Amino acid sequence: MSRSPAVERSLSASAAALESWAATPNRSARTQPARDALMRKFEVQVDPAGILPSQERAKRAEWAKRAYFKRLALKSAQSRRKSRELTEQAENAEAELDQLLAPIPVGA
Repeated sequence: MSRSPAVERSLSASAAALESWAATPNRSARTQPARDALMRKFEVQVDPAGILPSQERAKRAEWAKRAYFKRLALKSAQSRRKSRELTEQAENAEAELDQLLAPIPVGA
């Protein structure tokens, strides 16, 4: 069975990304522009008009960032809980089916 072109593109891109990271001497410097952009997003969120003093804007942006990641953690925890519950329900249903479909013992 051959792989689909989408799977092949994904594998090729993944390999290229790994090679790129292997050749990166300073990972922190490479990702700094992304971290800066994320903080700018939060700064604009808390001070769209840009009127706050820079220290206050930075402090509020940090709080907004922390709140954002707390919300992500909450969603993750809710998702894991739901996944556990659905897995338990599926296992219970499977056990019930096994009982219903179990062969009847001879002489019973």
